[in-house]
This record gives sequence, C-alpha cells and structure tokens, in this order.
Amino acid sequence: MPLYEHVLIARQDLSNAQAESLVEHFSTILADNGGKVVDSEYWGVKTMAYKINKNRKGHYAFLKSDAPSPAVQEMERLARLHDDVMRVLTIKVEKHEDGPSVQMQKRDERERGDRGPRR
Repeated sequence: MPLYEHVLIARQDLSNAQAESLVEHFSTILADNGGKVVDSEYWGVKTMAYKINKNRKGHYAFLKSDAPSPAVQEMERLARLHDDVMRVLTIKVEKHEDGPSVQMQKRDERERGDRGPRR
C-alpha cells in the first residue's frame, strides 16, 4: 500500500483534548477503510502565516499512514466537511522517516549544535 503523511490544522478555540480526539477520529476513519496509522504527533497550537477563517492560530497534528487511495480520499473528504478542521494537507511519500518529525525535535539541538556558547 502507498505511504502518506497528513497535516491537519484545527480551530484555535478547541482544547488540547478535543484536538487530540480529532486525530484519533481520523485515524479510525483510515483504519475502517483498510488502512493503518503508523505514527501520529500532536504539534500543539502554532501561529499561522495568515488568517484562515478569521483564526491566527491553530492546533497542528501530523499523521503517518499506510493506506489505500480510497481510504485517504474518504478521510480528506470527511476532514473538509468537519467544522473544526480548517486545512488538510496530504503528501504521498516513498518511505516514512524514523524517529520524531522535525517539528518535534528540540529547537536547541537544531540551532545551537554548530555555534559556540553565548557570551
């Protein structure tokens, strides 16, 4: 089966528990249609570059899935109809990267590794 990565942006006025339950909801949709979610991450509330539906911030979630194309299309269709989801991005990938995504890695490890200490 093809491998996909999905990023969901939910409304900012949801609680963290509600945003994480959205991830579980869409994971079960993929599972019910013959796919499986390999990994999921909740990235938290982040500021967006521009307003979407009068919102400056949104709850970001990341899913790695192994699913057939009809399952992904159904998940995207239901996500676009859901009132709490503002945007969905799905990308087909050759293989899933091991470990946490770049968003979940510590910022200090990425930026300060090659620089010297502060004065």
